[in-house]
Amino acid sequence: MKKNKMKNSLVLVALVVCMFSFAQDKKWTLEACVNYALENNITVKQSELDTETAQENIVSAKGNFLPSVNGSTSGNFNFGSYIGQDGSRISSNTFGSSLSVNTGVTLFNGFRNTNLYKQAKLGLESSQVQLQKLKDDISLAVVNSYLNALLNKENYKIAEEQVRVTEQQVERIRILFNEGSQPKTALFDVEAQLASNKEQLINAQNGIDLALLNLAQLLQISHRGFDIEEVTFDLSSVELMYNDTDEIYNKALENRPEIRAAEISIENSELDIKIAKSAFYPSVSLGAGLGTSYQHTLGEKDRITIVDVDNPGSIAYIPIYEPTDLVNPILIQSTDPRNPANYKSIPNGFGKQFNNNLGYNVGVSVSVPIFNGNRTRASVNRSIISNKRMAYGLEQAKQDLLSTIENAYLDARAALNQYKASNASLIAQEEAFRTANESYSLGVMTSFEFEQVRNRLINAQSTLANSKYNFVFKSKLLEFYNGTPITLD
Repeated sequence: MKKNKMKNSLVLVALVVCMFSFAQDKKWTLEACVNYALENNITVKQSELDTETAQENIVSAKGNFLPSVNGSTSGNFNFGSYIGQDGSRISSNTFGSSLSVNTGVTLFNGFRNTNLYKQAKLGLESSQVQLQKLKDDISLAVVNSYLNALLNKENYKIAEEQVRVTEQQVERIRILFNEGSQPKTALFDVEAQLASNKEQLINAQNGIDLALLNLAQLLQISHRGFDIEEVTFDLSSVELMYNDTDEIYNKALENRPEIRAAEISIENSELDIKIAKSAFYPSVSLGAGLGTSYQHTLGEKDRITIVDVDNPGSIAYIPIYEPTDLVNPILIQSTDPRNPANYKSIPNGFGKQFNNNLGYNVGVSVSVPIFNGNRTRASVNRSIISNKRMAYGLEQAKQDLLSTIENAYLDARAALNQYKASNASLIAQEEAFRTANESYSLGVMTSFEFEQVRNRLINAQSTLANSKYNFVFKSKLLEFYNGTPITLD
C-alpha cells in the first residue's frame, strides 16, 4: 500500500515538473510578453487599485446629495433625590432611557457638493489615463528589451560563424604544416585566433542570457527555461513612413494620456476655485427628528394613577392632567381629587411610555458667512494660482511631447541612414573577405593580414545588426506615438 502511494506521488511530481518545464520552455512572442506584463505587473495592479479607489470616491461624492440618518439611545440610573417628569422632587432609585432618530439633508451650500461630484468623476478619468500611461511605458520597455534579446541572438550567430570559419582554417593550416608548406607559427596563430573566437562566442552567449534575464525580470517571471521567438525583418526596401513630425504630433495631442492628464489637472483646478468660492454663499439644510423616553422606579411595577371618571361623586369638576405627558398633557374632567375613591392605578410599562412620550421635530437652518479672517478669500486665491500652474503644466507636457517625437523622428532617420551605410559596408567587407580567404588559402596573404580583413567583416556584421534593431525600435516608436500598436510584423 505504501509503495503504491509513493509511486503515485512520484508520478504526480513528475507530471508537475514536466508541465512546469513545458510552460517555461515555450517561445515567447512579443505580443505574449507585452500582454503578460500588462496583466501581471505589480505596479499596474497597484494603479488599477487606484482606479477602484477613484470609483469609490464617486460613490462618496454622490452620498453628499442624500440625507443623513442617525439614531441614538441612552440609559441611566438615578439614586436618591431627582426631579420627576411632573416637576416634583422624588426620592427613590430609578432607571431611565431615551431613544431618538434624526435626519438632515443639505439643500444648498454654494454648489459645493455638485463640484465635488464633478471632481470625483475627473479623479476617475485621471486614474484611468495614468494607468494607460503606465501601460504604455511598460509596453515600450518590453519591446526594447525584446529587441535587445534578438540583437544578442544575432551577435551570437555572428560569433558562431566566426568560430566555424576559424576551425576550417585550423584544419587547412594543419594540413599545410604537415605537408611542410606552412611554418608551425602559422598553426599557432590560427589556433590562438580560434581560442579568441570561442571566447567571443561565450561572451555572446552571456549577452543572450543577460538580455533574456532582463526581459524575464521585466515580466516578473522566472528566467529558467525562458526564451523568445526569433523574428526576421525584411529591410531590403525600408524607408521612413513619415516625412515630418507634424502629423504624428497632432495625433499624439489627441490620443496621448499624458496630455489628457494635464488637461484634467486644469479642469480639476477650476473646480477647486468654485469649491473655494462656495464658502462665500449661505448654506441651507433641512432637519427632522423624533424622540421618546422611558422611566422605571427600581423595585416597583410600572404603573400610573389616574382619575376614575366612572366613579360617582361630587358634581364639582376640576382639571386633572395625566402626569406622564408633559409636552401634550391630557385633560381629564374629574370629580374632587381629594376623594380617594376617585383615583385608580393602571399599567404604564415600557411600550406605553414610549408611545405616550413620542415627540417629533422638523426645521430649516440657514448659515450665512459674514467674516472668517479672510481665510476663504485666501483659499480662492490659492486655487487661482494653482490653476495657472496647471495651465503651465499642460504647455510643458505639450512641449515635452513635441521634443520626444522630434527626437524619435531624427533618431529613426539617422538609424535608417546608418543601416543603409552599414549594409553597403557589409557587402564590401564580404567581398573583401572572400578575396582575402582565397589569397590566404594560396599562401599569398599572411595570417595577420587575413585576420585584419576578417575583423573588419565582423565589425561590419555587428554594426549592421545594431543599426538594424536600432532602426526597428525607433521606427516602431514613431508608429506608437502615431497611435499604431507596436508589433514586429
